[in-house]
Amino acid sequence: MRIKGIFSLVILSVLISSCGLLGGGRTDVSTTTGWSYNDPEMGGFEIRDIYDQETGPGLVFVDGGTFTMGRTQEDVMYEWNNTPRRVSVSSFYMDETAISNVDYREYLHWLRRVYVDYPEVHRNALPDTAVWRSPLGYNEPYVETYFRHPAFNDYPVVGVNWLQANDYCIWRTDRVNEMILIREGILEWDPNQVNENNFNTDAYLAGQYEGLVLQNLPDLSVEGGERRVQFEDGILLPKYRLPTEAEWEFAALGLIGNTYEERVYGRRIYPWDGHHTRNDSRRNLGEMRANFVRGRGDYMGVAGFQNEDAEITSPVRSYWPNDYGLYNMAGNVNEWVADVYRPNSFHDVDEFRPFRGNVFTKLVTDEEGNIAQKDELGRLQREPITEEDAFRSPNISQADYINYRDGDQQSSLFYNTDDPYGEHRMYSQRNGDYTSLISDEVRVYKGGSWRDRPYWLSPGTRRFLHQEESRDDIGFRCAMNHVGSAR
Repeated sequence: MRIKGIFSLVILSVLISSCGLLGGGRTDVSTTTGWSYNDPEMGGFEIRDIYDQETGPGLVFVDGGTFTMGRTQEDVMYEWNNTPRRVSVSSFYMDETAISNVDYREYLHWLRRVYVDYPEVHRNALPDTAVWRSPLGYNEPYVETYFRHPAFNDYPVVGVNWLQANDYCIWRTDRVNEMILIREGILEWDPNQVNENNFNTDAYLAGQYEGLVLQNLPDLSVEGGERRVQFEDGILLPKYRLPTEAEWEFAALGLIGNTYEERVYGRRIYPWDGHHTRNDSRRNLGEMRANFVRGRGDYMGVAGFQNEDAEITSPVRSYWPNDYGLYNMAGNVNEWVADVYRPNSFHDVDEFRPFRGNVFTKLVTDEEGNIAQKDELGRLQREPITEEDAFRSPNISQADYINYRDGDQQSSLFYNTDDPYGEHRMYSQRNGDYTSLISDEVRVYKGGSWRDRPYWLSPGTRRFLHQEESRDDIGFRCAMNHVGSAR
């Protein structure tokens, strides 16, 4: 039996408590009640006051701050949908690279191996390889080889829609947290998970997944007892998710590289300094900094000196990372972000952590208030909150705020779900002749791609696509909240 780091932390907390301090200047006695922390004789209320968030696999820390979000060059599309405005973004984590083909195939392998009675789960997660087809182009080889051939293992996955990308983030959260519990000696490897009997972070915390337990944590409130890991222990990581548009744009600009004592000495058009797309360093002078279309019919340069050998996409670690260490935040593939698309101005965004797309929900409970049983896939179910529930339940995660200030009849937090013209057909008329491509199912993507001209490489540019559609030039990467202090 392995007893690893987490039990050492418990012992360490006891030793620190015996010395009178828990860290951060907090004593081992409550300043409001006088009762001791972590003391079985005083009820056993446990507190871990020393916490340093672990960096999840594949992630890079992005130091937050204020920046001017929005258009940084001439609006050649005349959309007027991204007026510059000053906002602040909290520190967070982001994937070093876009999700690659081999990353996504690992996900599909797990789905097929575990959900043996529900093959539709695996089928619904498959990327659409037909996105490569073109009526006037010979792209059939990519349809057949791009996603599965080992030659393209490290290339960004494409043909994945916004909904599929979110499902991947959920799966990744569970696999990373399961690995942490195995590493810390809480759980043992269980390769025989099938159907609903699979590790899910929410289900585990709700006591609805047992797994192969090696050893639980000592329960200081029960003499000689044990308990499961709780959220308050700070062992499990926050959820992987898609970055918000503000986070993505902030990370892409990488202003940490041209800032001195809170002074940004050069506003960037691209994720690098300067107004051009060629490298100006002596070693790599004249080489393209990103994978994009140079001009009409020029996708990769001249034979003998191609643009990083990139005829279509290139490997996810091609070119040079920006000042946060993030690769291909301009070019290669566009990337999904979490936001619902709206033409934006400074009038309708929060100045702190702006985001458009909140749909607040809560865990489904029974008549006695207990969390309902997990479904056949091993997941806990959620439902939209009611006005009575608003901001009261700790299980609320995300009522509709998508349509805030949109001028429709249902612009408040709580809406009439029987009115399809308010929620799902924004800007449509009941008896009118016009409609709009903008709806609550349309999402933002950013970054420019191997199919795009340099204009779209600027992090301030933005476009939109329906969340159920996919293309051969859109991929994604994950983000994660940073909890606690800004650094």
